[in-house]
Amino acid sequence: MPFHVIVGAGATALATARLLAEEGDRVRLVSRRGASAGHDLIEPVALDATDADALAALSRGAATVVNCAMPAYNTWPQAVPPLFRAILAAAERSQARYVMLGNLYGYGPVDGPVTEDLPLLATGPKGRVRAQMWQEAAAAHEAGRVRATEVRAGQFLGTGAVSSFTLTVAPNVLAGLLALTPAALDTATGYTAIEDAARALVAVARDEAAFGRAWHAPATNATVREAATVLAKVAGAPAPRLETLTDRDIALLTLTAPIWAEFEETAHMSHQPFLVDSSRIQQRFGLTPTPLDEVFGPLAAVR
Repeated sequence: MPFHVIVGAGATALATARLLAEEGDRVRLVSRRGASAGHDLIEPVALDATDADALAALSRGAATVVNCAMPAYNTWPQAVPPLFRAILAAAERSQARYVMLGNLYGYGPVDGPVTEDLPLLATGPKGRVRAQMWQEAAAAHEAGRVRATEVRAGQFLGTGAVSSFTLTVAPNVLAGLLALTPAALDTATGYTAIEDAARALVAVARDEAAFGRAWHAPATNATVREAATVLAKVAGAPAPRLETLTDRDIALLTLTAPIWAEFEETAHMSHQPFLVDSSRIQQRFGLTPTPLDEVFGPLAAVR
């Protein structure tokens, strides 16, 4: 029976593990806490994934190592390189295929549709480090040391998702309160449902021809106002009341929670059109984005 190693315990890692298990594959789910996914075929393992030797031993015989690791947002420039390099090294040593969960930060500001063929020209620290991690994996692939691919997701939506929308917009929309967000309200960007990202990771992991290149997870291009309106309608909540935080607002918030300062790097993704083209994965695997009303259904049900 095939088995896979998934590093991470976030919503996408758990969804990917469950999807593989439901298809009959065994999964070792690696995280510092040893988080459980509640399935007989999913084995939770408590391990610091920066220990490449231990992770390689755990991955011996695995078909795939899936990197869904996500250190604290504001620590990416420092925490991501040693962690991702250890996971890549473990995949190499165990001779497993290597699948990375990535995002769209590496492109930097873009004019026109965002496609997988664009160069990675990020200017901010988080975008540069994400680009660098893919470039190192791609170099290992080209050198014949590992089979590597990356699935790049948009801003996450859905149960368990952590994103600007889910943190600053969704809770207040569901509560019928004014939502203050760092994003522009009427500028479209790409959103990816957690379950769609999981389906994309599984699809590319199973296709030998998918390796050696990056793929965009299915993405819905929508504005904050459009997404919030769908959420309110599905939940039976009042029409959303939304405002964009000013630079002064964010500066004041940063005094008590430094995470607010991190949004400046991705302003090009929220204050000018950032339209994600996910046609490649649709044409290859038939994967399309889940409609927003279906994505928001479970959130509305617990309102």
